[in-house]
Amino acid sequence: MTGRRILPPAGRSGGLPSVSPAVALRLRGRRQYLILRGQRRRLRDLTALADRTGAIARGAILLFATLRNEENRLPWFLEHYRRLGVAHFLIVANNCTDGSEALLKDQPDVSLWRTTASYKASRFGMDWMNGLLARYGHGHWCLTVDADELLIYPHWESRPLPALTDWLDDHAIPALGTMMLDLYPRGPLGAEPSAPGQDPLETIPWFDSGNYTRRRQKNLGNLWIQGGPRARAFFSTDPRRAPTLGKVPLVRWHWRYAYVSSTHTLLPRRLNDRAETEGGEDLCGLLLHTKFLSTIVEKSREEATRGEHFENSSLYNEYYAALSAAPQLWTEQSKRYQGWRGLEALGLMSRGGWL
Repeated sequence: MTGRRILPPAGRSGGLPSVSPAVALRLRGRRQYLILRGQRRRLRDLTALADRTGAIARGAILLFATLRNEENRLPWFLEHYRRLGVAHFLIVANNCTDGSEALLKDQPDVSLWRTTASYKASRFGMDWMNGLLARYGHGHWCLTVDADELLIYPHWESRPLPALTDWLDDHAIPALGTMMLDLYPRGPLGAEPSAPGQDPLETIPWFDSGNYTRRRQKNLGNLWIQGGPRARAFFSTDPRRAPTLGKVPLVRWHWRYAYVSSTHTLLPRRLNDRAETEGGEDLCGLLLHTKFLSTIVEKSREEATRGEHFENSSLYNEYYAALSAAPQLWTEQSKRYQGWRGLEALGLMSRGGWL
């Protein structure tokens, strides 16, 4: 990685719809606002519990995350990303009441911050992430994910992240787009417990393979993907409210960049062109979404009370109530995870030129 440039790469923009000069100016102002807001929130809200950022090497691949009470997931999460090639984790623990902080504080490759500030008021953690990314991510390939998201991509078992990011650098591609793939069990949610450090695919290996819609958003240019088990089970009467599944979690970061809405959208907008297209021409990966581990029922009841995960939480009371009832998401049409090649065959990821 020595000698890699750290200026914002030009990338390609052929797939993005054009915008007027007025919209472009407004987006530039929004990006500057988000960068400044992230810096203020980082300084105001975060207290370092273990700052090991001085050990970050040039060219190291970094992972950024905000989490709350993920003691059960963390051992496998850390193992998965270490195997992929993440060199350092920068994590914000938000109002944790379990053993997450103690576990993370003991990890030699983790820098940890604590905050008791509102997750919702920080734009669902993205202000903290933007602040940390600007401070520590500049010039690095950076993964920004949730604790229940496991990145995979074509050849991921045999080609670690440094091989992928070198290829992206060589092709002047500044980001990797993904779709989030919801995994779930065969029986009712919460029925099969998962042990700390256990591979989630042992208990939730099932997914929906074909009920997805895709459209390109005009102003930001991101691919808006909806569908999967949450759309069919909880939002069938109003599919527009279903969660969006398109994300851009892996970016060669520059301090002038900012996430807008989770990792669904970035500014500058050309970074959002790194997303799957229906033709599948571009390299794209998947985020295996392990939300539906056995802890989901208890977490849903708690989050319904906290109201920290949606802008208008009252609109999602029915969603939380349905999750709390431990429904069964599995159907006869569900597919079992059999590796990335099976996902590629279904059109859910693409190798593009990454052969």
